Amino acid sequence: MTRRIPDSARLLPWAGPEGKPCYVLGGGTGHVSRVADDVESVQLDMAAELLGHAADMLDDRQVTAAQLRYVVARLAESLRDVHRIARSRGARLAAPGAGPEG
Repeated sequence: MTRRIPDSARLLPWAGPEGKPCYVLGGGTGHVSRVADDVESVQLDMAAELLGHAADMLDDRQVTAAQLRYVVARLAESLRDVHRIARSRGARLAAPGAGPEG
C-alpha cells in the first residue's frame, strides 16, 4: 500500500522510527518547521566543514586507510542529509502556490 503525501507536506531533515521519512503539514511557519530550518542549517554547515576536512586529509600523505574510511563514512552520512534537504526544498518549490505569485 502506498500513501500519497499531501502537496503541503514538508519532508523533515530527520527520519522517524525504522528510518522512515517524517513530514510536517502546514504553511511552514510553525514550531516544527522552524526547528527543521535550524536542523537543516546545522547539517549544511557540518557538510561544508566536513568537505574541508576531507580535502585536507587528501593532501596529507600521512593519513591512514582507516582514517580515510572513517571520513568517507561521515561524507556518506552528510550526503544523505544534504540530499534529503534538497528533496525537501525541491518539493516545496514545485508545490502549487509555493512560488512568489502564491
